[in-house]
Amino acid sequence: MGTLKSFFEEHSRAAVGFSGGVDSAYLLYAAKRCGAKVKAYFIKTQFQPECEYRDAVRAAAEIGAELEIAELDILRREITENPADRCYLCKKQIFSEICARAEKDGFPIVLDGTNASDDISDRPGVRALRELGVRSPLCECGITKQEIRKRAREAGLTLWNKPSYACLATRIPAGTEITAELLERIENGENAVSSLGFKDFRLRYFHGAAKLQLCAGDFNAAIKNREELLNRLSPYFDDVVMDLRARK
Repeated sequence: MGTLKSFFEEHSRAAVGFSGGVDSAYLLYAAKRCGAKVKAYFIKTQFQPECEYRDAVRAAAEIGAELEIAELDILRREITENPADRCYLCKKQIFSEICARAEKDGFPIVLDGTNASDDISDRPGVRALRELGVRSPLCECGITKQEIRKRAREAGLTLWNKPSYACLATRIPAGTEITAELLERIENGENAVSSLGFKDFRLRYFHGAAKLQLCAGDFNAAIKNREELLNRLSPYFDDVVMDLRARK
């Protein structure tokens, strides 16, 4: 198993599919530190909330890396129907766009932030990456999520402890139609919960209601702020329920 240094010695020009999360941010940082010519690409779709876009811009600036932002309308019929392989279809479109832009800019390889802790056998999005020839150096070098956070903290990256994030579409059960209006309601609802100080949580669409999933340590705070949570979520959802199973 190689190291990032040896990887970037072999691949000295690379494009990075950039999300603004700790994995792709550390990968971008490591590429620059290893002396590679690298550029980050953030594809802005209806599935990314505004906060993820801001994080991506801030992280790239902090690292001192070039960032290209491109908008892509992801709400195409095969995706809005929300089939079981939606993640595969979405990832294929997003990284096809990145690959096309990277090729135009003269980058022979595209990278993503999949790490060694990710279960790639159960991630349909990874299949799309492999079909497109996208490489995952963190995974290939055996670098786990815990190690990435440690290294990112040592590097002084401000998002080293940012909770893992999944796109807004993951809040909607497979088979339920994805609409711009529903995505907006979910994003606004999550912003409302965040405004009360909650950080690592999900707000899922559940039979017309909002289902709040929290870490075990946040249950007491949610009960204490029950009325305020309901007040802040009421403009977006008539009913709010809380999942008694803690997020892990």
